[in-house]
Amino acid sequence: MSRARGHRNGGGSRPTGRMVKAGLAVVAAAAIVAAVIIYNTSSNRTGPLPDQLPSSAGSYLGVFESGLPAKYSEVTSFAAATGSKPDIVMYYSGWFVKFPQSFAAATADNGAVPLVQMDPDTVKVAQIASGHYDGYLSSYAEAVRAYDHPVIISFGHEMNGNWSSWGYKHTSAKVFVAAWRHIVNVFRELGATNVTWLWTVNIVNDARSGNVTNPAPWWPGSSYVNWVGIDGYYLKSSWQFRPLFGPTIGLVHKLTTDPILIAETGALQSVGQTAKINDLFNGIQLYGLLGFVYFNSTDDSADQNKNFVISSEAALAAFRKGASTYHRPG
Repeated sequence: MSRARGHRNGGGSRPTGRMVKAGLAVVAAAAIVAAVIIYNTSSNRTGPLPDQLPSSAGSYLGVFESGLPAKYSEVTSFAAATGSKPDIVMYYSGWFVKFPQSFAAATADNGAVPLVQMDPDTVKVAQIASGHYDGYLSSYAEAVRAYDHPVIISFGHEMNGNWSSWGYKHTSAKVFVAAWRHIVNVFRELGATNVTWLWTVNIVNDARSGNVTNPAPWWPGSSYVNWVGIDGYYLKSSWQFRPLFGPTIGLVHKLTTDPILIAETGALQSVGQTAKINDLFNGIQLYGLLGFVYFNSTDDSADQNKNFVISSEAALAAFRKGASTYHRPG
């Protein structure tokens, strides 16, 4: 994001320091499988996607912690400190990075679902759409299928913001949609039906800045999306859930009735974090959303770090109180 630049009015993308980079060995491995089956995207694969995860309001409380997916211990510490049991554990994955089986297994063992923010950080989106990277995608899809537990995948999140190569002003909405549909088709072809596809946009309350726009042109269609994600942060003490997220929720409702997850959010320690945590839980209930994923880390892409970590006893108590009302239906 520009939680550093574009987040001045609540917009954002994930900071570059959290991007998982692909090593040369991984790239080489991907090249070896690059000759795997090229998929015919004109095939009739436009039926409803399976939605195997519960989709009732208030079902999910998720978290992002620095160090994921390499280690799970920080998630365990967060759960202990907040008296919560995260249902979703999110991490950021650069292109060519493999599906992390050990992390996914640890997530499942703890009763949670991995949320993969799959970002095309080093490639052209048009080449994804054309099938150029089907070798990598097929290998990833086969690994997800073999995992045999639910996985949430969000491709090219915050595409309606201008801070990423795959987004607004850099890649056309038409090309993005073609790539999204192609990825889903590849997973379908290989039987990876344990994926919940999360289309994640940035809040639009800073649209006048020119950094973010209405996400409607990037909508892939109901046959290619299970849930909608919305990213936004509390950066000022005056900000409240309704004006922060409400306008974007309204735009999403014009596109689809799919369930909505606040896919990335947090409150700065300096803006009255305790009150914002209360407001976040209340906002989820007010709008009947799936839940949220809390970014329990610092944004190191800004000129000065923005700290969203929940650390004060008052903030932890507020989170514990809100989390006590959450449970995922079995």
